[in-house]
Formats: sequence, structure tokens, C-alpha cells
Amino acid sequence: MTQRILQVLPRLDSSGGGVQRGTMDLAGALVKAGWTSMVASAGGDHVPGLVRGGSQHFTLPLASKNPWRMWRNAAALARLIRQHNIDLVHARSRAPAWSAYWACRRTGVPLVTTFHGSYNHQHRLKRRYNAVMTFGQRVIAISGYIRDHIQQIYGTNPAKIRVIQRGVNLDHFDPAKVAAGRMVQLAKEWQLPDGAAVIMLPGRLTRWKGQLLLLQALARLNRPDVCTLLVGDDEGRTAYRQELQQHLNDLGLSAQVKLVGRCQDMPAAYRLADVVVVPSLDPEAFGRTMAEGLAMGCLVVAADHGAAPEVLAQGQYGWLFTPGDAEALAAALAKALSLSGNERLSMATTNQAYVAQHFSLKDMAAQTLNVYQELLNPLA
Repeated sequence: MTQRILQVLPRLDSSGGGVQRGTMDLAGALVKAGWTSMVASAGGDHVPGLVRGGSQHFTLPLASKNPWRMWRNAAALARLIRQHNIDLVHARSRAPAWSAYWACRRTGVPLVTTFHGSYNHQHRLKRRYNAVMTFGQRVIAISGYIRDHIQQIYGTNPAKIRVIQRGVNLDHFDPAKVAAGRMVQLAKEWQLPDGAAVIMLPGRLTRWKGQLLLLQALARLNRPDVCTLLVGDDEGRTAYRQELQQHLNDLGLSAQVKLVGRCQDMPAAYRLADVVVVPSLDPEAFGRTMAEGLAMGCLVVAADHGAAPEVLAQGQYGWLFTPGDAEALAAALAKALSLSGNERLSMATTNQAYVAQHFSLKDMAAQTLNVYQELLNPLA
């Protein structure tokens, strides 16, 4: 009999990050493997795609952090578990995880949690709220960095932690499958100058992603022949976007740097880029854009903290720089841009093979299903 898995998260919309992407990716993998995939969330614009892919969706107000609402959500999830004979629940965010935890205790169904980020843990109450992500019978850490974090901060039993790094859809992020017309269309839309080297920072416009640091590094780099793309939505942070624009003007970079907003065709965007930069001021829990950049043949420069050293194998597959240091970032960018065409091609080929071996969506899904089987078939 097919196993029935329910994933729970706050919302399924395009403004979300790794939680939404991980849910969608795993839902597709479950269907492909012949399992029954169900998702509960408050809804969003990804729901139609989820349903077209063969999963069921249940709309519940799981984005709410109101304690009373979370308790009522627990009752609703318990009803879902019983009505649909759900075998296992997988929680991916804190408020829904509390509801899922209570529901699983009522029904006796096993709970898996994925710890997607380090979260703010400066206060005791915040740590208690976050701790629910360690309450699963199995806790998936999305990197070795997160594994170490949850053991240090929450004292989680290492025996129940499973490190499963995020996976790249190599059917989607494949340079050979990006038609030239897609690249031409984006280049025209973004008004890229012919023949210019392109640096790209993919990520929503928020201060911790390090856009301002990159601008400072570009001023030090002093390469008027290089075009830089900030690819990501401000998600309503208009003041920060205006601050970025003001810095561009003050640093004399307005002609070189483009704030292009959200991109619907990221494989084509990566194909236009020579260097992908991840200058995050706070540690990345994984940093999927690094792996995607490597898969697409880009050179990658990243701040040396969080999971970046894991993804870039301590700098073997890219350049690491001291976090928050504009001078060090400028130096790393200069090294990447100095590679000859043959050197870059050789590095791109090596990097693509590395990603296929270590960060494929197929392997991520298989490892996650193995975790489920540990709980569902413990004697197998």
C-alpha cells in the first residue's frame, strides 16, 4: 500500500524561499516514487502547480502565529490525519510545526521536521518557540552547519539528526537546455551591453543578503567594463531599494549596476552571468544559489561562513572571502574575472560534475524518503 505523506508549511507562494521550494520539489518526488503527496498551507500562487503535479492541497491558516489559532490548527490537522489515513507528517516551519507536533501526539503518527535556518535565538522564549523544529522523531538539517547549530543551541540528540543538503533540479538547471532565444530575450529586457562580463547577485532585496557590501566592493574593483545584476524582488522593501539606488548614484555605479527585480527564468539568468556572488552578511543555512550557479557553469564567490564552505568545498569550487569585508570581496571578484576562457571552461565542467554528484534534487529526494522509511518501516 502506498505511503501517505503530509507536508505542512505557512504558505505556498512565490515570495517564499527554501521552505516553499523544498516542499514543491519533494511533493513532485513523492508522486514520481508512487507515494501519496499531500500539503497543508494557507495557500498561495504555487498551489495550482502543486495540484497539477499530482499532490493534494488542504487550505488551513497555518501562517498564523497566534497561539489560539495554532492550537485550532492542531485539531484540524489531527482530523486530516485521521480522515485521509496519513502515515507521516513533515513540518517545515515553526508555527505549523507546533500544530503538527500537537496533532501527531494526538494521533500517534510520526513527525519529521526540517530545520531550514538558524532563526533568531537570542531570547529564551524565542529559543523555546524555535525548539519545536527539533521535536520530530527525525530532524533533517539542510547542511552540516545547521546540524552543528541545532546541537549547540538546542542540545538535539545527534542520533536523530539527518543531514540532507538541498538539491538542484538538474533537468531545469542545465546549461545545455537553455535555448539561446531565452538568453537573448533577458539580455534585451535588462539592456545588457554587448560583450560585458556579468556579475549576478540572485536573492531578494533585503539588507542581510549583502547588496550594499557588493556595491562597496564594485567601487573598489573599478571595472567599468563589468555589468552587475541584482536579481530579486524587494517584497515591499521600497526604502531599502531606494537606499541601494542612492548608493549607486553616490558611488558612480548607476551605469554598471541594474536592479532588475524578480526573474521568472533563472536558468537563462545564470547563463548570462559570468560570476555569481553570495555576499550574505548573516550565514546562509545552505545557499541554494551557490549550487545552482555551479550547476549552470558560473564562477561562484561567497562569504566564508554558514554553509558556503561546504557547498564550495572550502574554496575548491569557487572563491570564499571574509564576511562583511568589501576589500576581500573585490579581490575575490578580481580573481574570478581574471580567468581565461579555457580556465573558466575547465572550472565550469568540474563544477557541474561536482554538483551532479553532491547536490542533485534526485539524491535529496531519495535521502528524504529513506528518512521516512526509517520511521514507517523500522525493521526493514
